[in-house]
Amino acid sequence: MPMAAKGYWIAHNVVHDAEAYKKYQAANAAPLAEYGGRFVVRGGQQINPEGSWNSRTVVIEFPSYADAVACYESKSYKAALALRIDIADGNLVIVEGYDP
Repeated sequence: MPMAAKGYWIAHNVVHDAEAYKKYQAANAAPLAEYGGRFVVRGGQQINPEGSWNSRTVVIEFPSYADAVACYESKSYKAALALRIDIADGNLVIVEGYDP
């Protein structure tokens, strides 16, 4: 039986309060672990050769697309998100990985 393709959160944000953002990072650790989330990219150096993008990029890999969606919709992640909503602006897409 084929395995489900992995799922990914891809976010690009602008953080306005780095100290308060640390509280969000601490709060999101439990729901990410519960759903098997693993950071592939977490900030770091980047260039933007095409289009427009925010200053912070994060990619989180999940065992499946369903896990990625379930994590975002979980009560525990929503509680963490409430800490981030007023201190960072950005975009998030949840996408199914490519598994040929």
